[in-house]
Amino acid sequence: MPTPDPLHPIDPPDPIDAIDPIDPIDAIDPIDPLAAFRLDGRVAVVTGASAGLGARFARVLDAAGARVVIAARRAERLEGLARTLRDPIVVPADITAPGAPETIISTAVESTGRLDVLVNNAGVTHVMAALEHGVDEFRRVLDVNLIAPFALARLAAGTMIDSGTGGSIVNVASIWGSVGVGQIPDAGYAASKGGLVNLTRELAAQWARRGVRVNALAPGWFRSEMTEGRMFGDEGAERWMRARTPMGRGGDEHELDGALLFLASDASSFVTGHTLVVDGGWTAV
Repeated sequence: MPTPDPLHPIDPPDPIDAIDPIDPIDAIDPIDPLAAFRLDGRVAVVTGASAGLGARFARVLDAAGARVVIAARRAERLEGLARTLRDPIVVPADITAPGAPETIISTAVESTGRLDVLVNNAGVTHVMAALEHGVDEFRRVLDVNLIAPFALARLAAGTMIDSGTGGSIVNVASIWGSVGVGQIPDAGYAASKGGLVNLTRELAAQWARRGVRVNALAPGWFRSEMTEGRMFGDEGAERWMRARTPMGRGGDEHELDGALLFLASDASSFVTGHTLVVDGGWTAV
C-alpha cells in the first residue's frame, strides 16, 4: 500500500463510480408468469379419457395448446370427446391388453413425431371388504392402476429421452395412496395408488438427469363415474365426506386444472418425484 503524501493526497473514489450501474426499470425484460403453463406445439397422451376427470384433463391440455392423444376402452365416448378438441388423435384401447401400451405410445409418436406429456389417468376400483375381496379382483385393480401405468411410463420415458427434449409424466394417484379410508373398503385400490405414489418417486429419481420429470396428482373427493352414486348423490355419504373434509365440501371439476397444468408444463421444471394433493385438506387432519 503506497505511503500517503500530504502534498499530493490520493483522491477517494467517486462513490457513484464504485457502484455497478443498475438498469432502469424500463430496461428489464417483462415477466410473463403464465407463459410457462402453455403447451403450444407439444403432444400429450391422456389415458382413461372417455369420461370424468380424464375427459376434463384432455380438454384442459388441449386448451393450453397441446395436441392431445386420447385413449380409453369406450371408442364411442372418445369420439364424442374428440369433437370438443382442436386436433385430437383417438386410440381406443384397454391399457391392460397385450401390446396396448405400445400401441398408444407408438401411435402418438408416429402421428406427431414427438411425445412431451403422459397423463396416466385410467383407473378402476372394486369396493369390497378385504375378507371378501378375491385375489383375482385385487390383481385386476393392480393391473389397471399400477402395472399398466408403469408400462406406459417406461415407453413414454424412452421416447422422451431419445428425443433429447425430455418430458413430463403425471401419474393420477389418489388420497387413498397416502391414507386409508376404511368405511369405503377397497384394498386393491389403496394398494395400487400407494404403489403408484412410490413408483412416481422411484421413476423420478431414475430419470431426473435424463430430462424426464415424473410427478403424481392425488385428487380427493371429486364427482366422477367412480364416485357417482357411491359418494356423490348419496345424502349420507356426502354428509360423511363433508364432515371429514376441512373445507367442508368435495372438489369441483375445474379445481384440478391448475394442478394438472403445473405438473405437465414447464411451470414445474424443477419439480420431480412430488405428489400434489388436491383434497380440500382431507389428508391434513
